[in-house]
Amino acid sequence: MNMILKKMNRKLLTAAIFLGLIFPGGGLTAQDKVVDQILAVVGSNIILKSDVEEMSKQVQAQGHTTEGDMKCEIFEQFLIDKLLVAEAMLDTNIVVTDSEINQHLEARINEYIMYLGSEKNVENYFKKPIMAIKAELKENIKDMIYSRKMRETIVKNVTVTPSEVRLFYRNLKDEEIPVVEPQFEYRQITFAPHVEVDEENRVKAELREYKRRVEDGEIDFASLAVLYSEAPEQRSGGEIGYKGRAELDPAYSAAAFNLRDDKISNVVKSEFGYHIIQLIDRKGESINTRHILLKPKISPEDMQLAQNKLDSLANMIRKNEIPFEQAAMLFSSDKNSRNNGGLAINPNTMSTKFGLTELDPYVSKVITTMKINEISDPFRIVDSNTLQTVYKIIRLISKTEGHKANLQSDYQLISNLYLEKKQQEALQKWIALRQSQTYIRIDRTYANCNYQYKNWIK
Repeated sequence: MNMILKKMNRKLLTAAIFLGLIFPGGGLTAQDKVVDQILAVVGSNIILKSDVEEMSKQVQAQGHTTEGDMKCEIFEQFLIDKLLVAEAMLDTNIVVTDSEINQHLEARINEYIMYLGSEKNVENYFKKPIMAIKAELKENIKDMIYSRKMRETIVKNVTVTPSEVRLFYRNLKDEEIPVVEPQFEYRQITFAPHVEVDEENRVKAELREYKRRVEDGEIDFASLAVLYSEAPEQRSGGEIGYKGRAELDPAYSAAAFNLRDDKISNVVKSEFGYHIIQLIDRKGESINTRHILLKPKISPEDMQLAQNKLDSLANMIRKNEIPFEQAAMLFSSDKNSRNNGGLAINPNTMSTKFGLTELDPYVSKVITTMKINEISDPFRIVDSNTLQTVYKIIRLISKTEGHKANLQSDYQLISNLYLEKKQQEALQKWIALRQSQTYIRIDRTYANCNYQYKNWIK
């Protein structure tokens, strides 16, 4: 959604809990569990007192509040989650693979590392090694994926029509109409600094040596990836999970899909850097691979040269010697925007409008100080797609001030709100039906909660 509502409610709190936005979450605590208690059984799934207690502490530490009893609300969200998991495990169309679990697991560990600063700090916080933390998290993450897939199954056929959206908007009370934050449209030109041939040759030679070591049986590919790869998947041994051709960089895809058995590719150059790739498995039109990525180092001189060239180009545009759009098409290294004159597209909505929170922090810092049609000075940024360091200039095209949403300017936002409402109604009907069909037992300590759904206690 390209607009951020300045209004939060209990549903957003519960969504945050089960989307993994609360740290640490998922039943993993910094202290060893001493005495625990089963608070509920839903199907074959249990809810522990320690899970509710820990989640309550984390939610309060994050500053979230609620009008009701927080522990009761958290407990009910656990009940809903376990109900979804129980049903998902019976649905033969819902499959959760080891690869999916491992990808989410690595992402969660990386979040912990970013939050606490290092892997060692994570181990100290939880008072156990990384492997033990992963082992405890694995089942919770599996349940989280089952729950998410079941939710998606329940709401996948829910749609809205334009007439429904208009009626929904007309029936909103004034205080219910969402407030939209300021939005920006901009064009950009990006320069990737030149890489010296000697540096490229050094990186390629290093990758060829890694390939030789694996093929000679000196070390396995995954261990080398953990030790040397500069890819986000480094900690998972370079494994990226099952991907189709269109989901991969074209050069990577071409090399990976030509591999057989567990063979290793020759050195492949992509927009991310240089790789060697090993095939793990094939499933239909998708493959699972692992890779080692190395990025050539750029000298300070080449960085300065890129900045100077982009500064000269910006001055030419300001003097009307070349239109910004033409300069973007001729010189920009950003493939996503150069063919449409440098116009930036919001990847969340595929529109040209960005809310402040949707902008890259580097862009946000610059654009908020600019006037319409002003061209910025070059600034250094890490490209969010390639993770390469580049220089960028931007031109501010338009800025919309914060306002109450209306159908003319904010139809997509209002449509999304109504869709979410209908999806929530579909989920509520599903829960009410499954409550009567699923074995549920709740401990008496939670028998008197003011539940949103009234049929937990049988």
